[in-house]
Amino acid sequence: MRFLEAVLVLSNGFGDLLPLSHRNLFNHSYGPTSSSPRNLFPMSLPKDSFLSTRQPNPKSSYNDPDKDAFVSHCVSKRKLNLAILAVFSYGFLPNMSESIFAEELELQRYIDAKEGFTLLRPSSWIQVDKAGAAVLFEEANKGSNNVGVVVNPVRLTSLGEFGSPQFVVGKLIQAERRKESTNSAEVISATERSSQGGLQVYEFEYKVDSTRGGIKRIFSAAFVASKKLYLLNIAYSDKPESPLDVHTRKMLEQVLHSFDAVSLT
Repeated sequence: MRFLEAVLVLSNGFGDLLPLSHRNLFNHSYGPTSSSPRNLFPMSLPKDSFLSTRQPNPKSSYNDPDKDAFVSHCVSKRKLNLAILAVFSYGFLPNMSESIFAEELELQRYIDAKEGFTLLRPSSWIQVDKAGAAVLFEEANKGSNNVGVVVNPVRLTSLGEFGSPQFVVGKLIQAERRKESTNSAEVISATERSSQGGLQVYEFEYKVDSTRGGIKRIFSAAFVASKKLYLLNIAYSDKPESPLDVHTRKMLEQVLHSFDAVSLT
């Protein structure tokens, strides 16, 4: 599902929030693209590798018990030290923690001071121009894998006035299923968190199987600030022959959880 198709679904899902003049904002085609917070994610340690159990060398015909015990002690001590460091950084130094995880997942901070939002973006993805989008990033040579944000004026001051996360994701799925190209659409999760400034942020994950692009995993987030609706949409291929891998999923979840408001300039 291309980004603007996703935006159309989101716009339909939030249609009751939008003024009439903006409800069909994305109901037209566009030309080709051209190149141009507070840490709320679940805690994980910077490296999975140091948590793995040490395996004996299959090529070795002799194992020294004392040496193995010493190495095991050193590895265990290193695990403990790194775990303590990660917990300390997460609990008391959120900015340092974000930097550590962002670097590990190859992400960098993007701030749109004019529109008033921020998020982490995949550092290797390309920013492209797209009419109707506040910003759009695409994976190189795989434009259907993308991260985009749209901003629209609304009548309400918070998402809670519109409905619960479950109510909203239900409308999103209904909009997906109404599309002729959709074979199936399945909700994975619908949650709520607070932004750095205390705003309600809804997060959704669902899977779509369509005749255009096959199976995709969709991550979406939304919040209302200054009478504007901010919508983040992340689409990534999740086909049976090439499923979404663990590292990429962590990266996309980090992007999702980083979406937040910033002060308008």
